[in-house]
Amino acid sequence: MAFSLLKERPFSREWFITYALLTGGALVLAFGYSCFMAPYRIVPGGIYGITIVLHHSFGFPIGLAALCFNLPLSLLGARVLGPHFGVKTFVCFILVAVFSDTIPWLLSMATGAPAADPLGLGDEMLLACIFGGAVMGAGVGMILKTRASSGGTDVVSAILHRWTRRPMGQLQMVVDSVIVIFGFLVFRDWKVPMYSWLAIFLMGKTIDMILQGFSNEKTFFIISDRVEELRRFILDGMKRGGSILPMQGMYNREGKEMIMTVVSRREMMTLQQAIYKIDPRAFVTIIDAKEILGEGFKRFDEEG
Repeated sequence: MAFSLLKERPFSREWFITYALLTGGALVLAFGYSCFMAPYRIVPGGIYGITIVLHHSFGFPIGLAALCFNLPLSLLGARVLGPHFGVKTFVCFILVAVFSDTIPWLLSMATGAPAADPLGLGDEMLLACIFGGAVMGAGVGMILKTRASSGGTDVVSAILHRWTRRPMGQLQMVVDSVIVIFGFLVFRDWKVPMYSWLAIFLMGKTIDMILQGFSNEKTFFIISDRVEELRRFILDGMKRGGSILPMQGMYNREGKEMIMTVVSRREMMTLQQAIYKIDPRAFVTIIDAKEILGEGFKRFDEEG
């Protein structure tokens, strides 16, 4: 019942947009794994970290090996986590597997570079790590916007969370770190964990940027004895809205009012100067607004 509001009607406009974004995310993620990570033995956690190790040790195709891991894991996830686990996750990891094995071959055919290094980066391992982490983060971010998952250790972490009640993020870090250390033990190269953890860090930052956007808005919390004058300036001078909240001072419990409003970065200095002129004794807190949804800012239908 709780998830019914989030489901797209099959073959509706939203359904096509969701699956187009899912397919694009799978393509970008597979490109990052197969063209930046695998050729340089970088192990960015997850099932594909394991398959990169197996690929270099035994020659297994990356996508096929990942599929062999993901299918039983996802079936277990659907059994443990319930039916809301979602068909989109199954579609996603199948697409990533197919793309991971075909992209290097297609690039090699197009550019003449060897399939083992389809982008021809040579020994530029740091470059591969930086761009690979960013590319994979973009792919995962696109997938998460569809409320799906690429499978793999996301499922393991979710199952462990169900059993242990430990935070999901903490469990994901533990699982990925174990896989990175596994790569180090197999490859016997100290550069592997260093580049791998850097790639994981960049991947996480890129995911955050994809999901939260590049918001320039600032949230102001203004405590002042001249609230009415500030309210009139914000409404009439800046054409912005906000809220007025009743509050008490901690020292003497004196009743006060606090204005909360959101402005763009270019409007920030205008409001700061106005506050100083109207009430130099005002107490102001300014924080970054990660994302603003609603009238005057981003529409809800632009999200995801």
